[in-house]
Amino acid sequence: MKLCRFISRQKSHLQCLYPPFKPFNPSTTRTPHISKSLQTFAKFGGEKAKAVLSLIQKGDFSPTQNAFSKLLSECSATKSVNQGMQIHAHITKSGFSDDTSLRNHLIGLYSKCEVFGYARNLFEEMPEPDLVSWSSLISGYAQNGYGGEALSAFYEMHCLGLKCNEFTFPSVLKACSIVKDLKLGKQIHGIVVVVGFECNVFVANTLVVMYAKCGEFLDSWKLFDEIPERNVVSWNALFTSYMQNDRFGEAVSLFKEMILSGIKPDEFTLSNIVNACASAGDYDQGRRVHGYLIRLGYDSDPFSANALVDMYAKLADIDAAIAVFKNIVPPDIVSWNAVIAGCVLHAYHDLAIELLVDMKCSGVKPNMFTFSSILKACASLEMKDLGMQIHSYSTKMNFGSDMYVNVGLIDMYSKCNLLEDARVVFNHTLNPDLIAWNALISGYSLKGEDKEVISIFSEMQKEGHFFNQTTLSTIFKSIASMQKVEMCNQVHVLALKSGIDSSIYVTNGLIDSYGKCGYVEDAARIFCAGSCEDVVSFTSMVTAYAQYGQGEEALKLFLQMLDQGLKPDPFACSSLLNACANLSAYEQGKQIHVHILKSGFMLDVFAGNALVNMYAKCGSIRDADLAFHEIPDRGIVSWSAMIGGLAQHGHGREALNMSSNRGQTIFFFMEESFGVEPKQEHYACMIDLLGRAGRLDEAMELVDNMPFEATAPVWGALLGASRIHKNIELGRRAAERLFILEPEKSGTHVLLANMYAAVGKWENVAEVRRLMKDGKVKKEPGMSWIEVKDKVYTFVVGDRSHSRTEEIYAKLDELSDLMAKAGYVPMVEIDLHDVERSEKEILLYQHSEKLAVAFGLIATPPGAPIRVKKNLRVCIDCHTAFKFICHSTLVLLIRNRLPMPSSIYQIFWVLASPQVSQSICIFSKGSLSMKAMERATRRSVVCEVTPKKKAIQLLRELDKQRRVTFMTN
Repeated sequence: MKLCRFISRQKSHLQCLYPPFKPFNPSTTRTPHISKSLQTFAKFGGEKAKAVLSLIQKGDFSPTQNAFSKLLSECSATKSVNQGMQIHAHITKSGFSDDTSLRNHLIGLYSKCEVFGYARNLFEEMPEPDLVSWSSLISGYAQNGYGGEALSAFYEMHCLGLKCNEFTFPSVLKACSIVKDLKLGKQIHGIVVVVGFECNVFVANTLVVMYAKCGEFLDSWKLFDEIPERNVVSWNALFTSYMQNDRFGEAVSLFKEMILSGIKPDEFTLSNIVNACASAGDYDQGRRVHGYLIRLGYDSDPFSANALVDMYAKLADIDAAIAVFKNIVPPDIVSWNAVIAGCVLHAYHDLAIELLVDMKCSGVKPNMFTFSSILKACASLEMKDLGMQIHSYSTKMNFGSDMYVNVGLIDMYSKCNLLEDARVVFNHTLNPDLIAWNALISGYSLKGEDKEVISIFSEMQKEGHFFNQTTLSTIFKSIASMQKVEMCNQVHVLALKSGIDSSIYVTNGLIDSYGKCGYVEDAARIFCAGSCEDVVSFTSMVTAYAQYGQGEEALKLFLQMLDQGLKPDPFACSSLLNACANLSAYEQGKQIHVHILKSGFMLDVFAGNALVNMYAKCGSIRDADLAFHEIPDRGIVSWSAMIGGLAQHGHGREALNMSSNRGQTIFFFMEESFGVEPKQEHYACMIDLLGRAGRLDEAMELVDNMPFEATAPVWGALLGASRIHKNIELGRRAAERLFILEPEKSGTHVLLANMYAAVGKWENVAEVRRLMKDGKVKKEPGMSWIEVKDKVYTFVVGDRSHSRTEEIYAKLDELSDLMAKAGYVPMVEIDLHDVERSEKEILLYQHSEKLAVAFGLIATPPGAPIRVKKNLRVCIDCHTAFKFICHSTLVLLIRNRLPMPSSIYQIFWVLASPQVSQSICIFSKGSLSMKAMERATRRSVVCEVTPKKKAIQLLRELDKQRRVTFMTN
């Protein structure tokens, strides 16, 4: 009863779906009865049948039932539905409409031609439809992809007690394949076995396909093995099912087995296997199949030749594709489309456009697929004029409503920066599908119109359109750019509700968005929960860690990435280098540089810029300069990194002047020779250079002549220079501007207070501290990092958390005694705490950078460079202390600047160290004066004027004794 109720509902549904049958009314003329001639004509095909119809309509012939049957068979074979309808009309006129055989032929014709309304009405009018009637109806549904309707008809037939035969079973099994109803398919299989049709080749082939299309390839293969006489149709059935399930590699293997079994493939087999080779990316097998086609003489077959063109084009052998294409006489639209699409796929855009011109000259009219490919070429080449011509031509050919063409137009206009035109095309698209929406969203995203991207997505939601992983990955890109975490949360919820949050594209988008919005913990949680981590996931997470000061985590993730066998791409390397720069992890940065060289990423501008930045921040301006000159296309980011590096490197006065001149040269050179207009950050670097060189008037003049309003970095550079050179008025002016621009930043207050303290204006110091308290501004704690044996250690003021704390403080005590004997006096006046001098000395003694240096001295071998990174400026006392304790070559890195002496300056401080038995000053052009050195060291300096060669020899001897590290520029 359940099945009958189901059939009843299906029947009423079908009656609503299909219109009532209205046969044609033929002209009423008397015709003689000439059956034999009509039967003869029917054998010659559709054209002869059409001629016979013409004779009938003139009133000269009256066909028999048998003749009508043959004519209907011919119309069914050629899908000539219009002729079939005329014959139907003549059958009605002749009084044969109740003939069961003719009705079955008509049902078969209408079903095959998808005129199901007529077929079903004829079927319903039959008093007792027989098995042929049911089989014709079911076959028509199944052949045209209407699996559900075919199965409904089968249920109805089964309910009436009719049994399937060898012609009905294949159609029912095909319907199961269409709807992927494996359970019903197995039930039908059981009936097939019971009635004894499992050995029938047609039924067996359909069973093989049904199991394969439902994903049961093992059962499919077992059934295939049990077919007693496997012919080429059996093999083709299995080929087709494997390919439709994207199992191209297995299809290729199946073809090899077919050849070994002695079955000769037909043109259908070979064209299918060529397509399988293309999809599987098996170029060698494809060439072998091509040779096989030539031996069998199928290479001139249009289907096989077009498949070969498509295969070579997809596998990037455009020359071979064109060679095959030229042998097709004449090439049809499929041939032209295949070769043009292949050229576009592999970026041979100019060649694709040339082929379009040849195609037009040959008289073959392009279709929507041709236009779709050519529009992609126009988009890639940004050929808006040609794209507009294609738009006009496609409209004239009535392709204006085609979805493929419209999507291509939207993409073309977007990439040619004609977003308004892209929007017009979209608005004129009838019922735009998901691909059209994605094309529009991607177009706006490509041009950085992030707000419009979100607006279009909202519009898409309001109209009830579903989105996919491509949509969300683009949306997350815009959210990351705008750094709107609220939007990120909302879209994240949409992804969860839709069930596509597990997609690798969506996961990567979420990691990138949360990371760039500053929610690194949320990004890490999603990353750890992800089941399929790829290079993009790791890169997004590394970028998030590096961007928000968690460089240690970024480097740990890099090691994890290598352990999983993933190779970092240029973007990952750039992020890792930024992490190394922030941590001053020079050695690890060099290792990544080696990876970049081995991987051939040096031509990548992102990797090159990151290398310049990393070396500059790690204290190697020479390496930064070398990396800068290896960048092939230096843009504004490259220049910014190099100028910033020069600005961050502090020197003696002469070195500062030299750097200032060099920075000025680059500053003006970038605009005049490269057309790169300086931005705010470039002016800030220049002002910093001039200020540190003591050229404050020039720095202020540059500020006044800037083409835009000075920002916080500019005034910060001036304040820092004013502190160094004790220019109180200029420093106060800069601080006042910074209080307006960045009221929450503590650095301005600290610098201003230090400047006042340096000149003894303690009442002003107190005023600054009161301003900090009233404004609830808290000083950022000082932190220092040092890299030892590829591991980064962090220190804060008075830190005692390190496992070697006792050794570190013991080393500091030892150094304090040695420095005191050498004349070092702590500069307690710079400390702003209102405490006794002894307490101030203890506070200075425990600065984070001193703890890091002490750890470096006990954890590294003698003579090894010590590189310390600090988040704040290094105080004058620490500078002075480091000059006394630099037993090893010491490079101190600061976030905003880096004191890197010239080679002579550096050698002086090494040799003037209290731990070197003799103090030697080597004079050469540009070196410091003896008085300057005595002032800096607060001790007498034994001076010895030494020729350059002798000086270098002496230094090398000291280097061998591991008493100094000999470094020359």
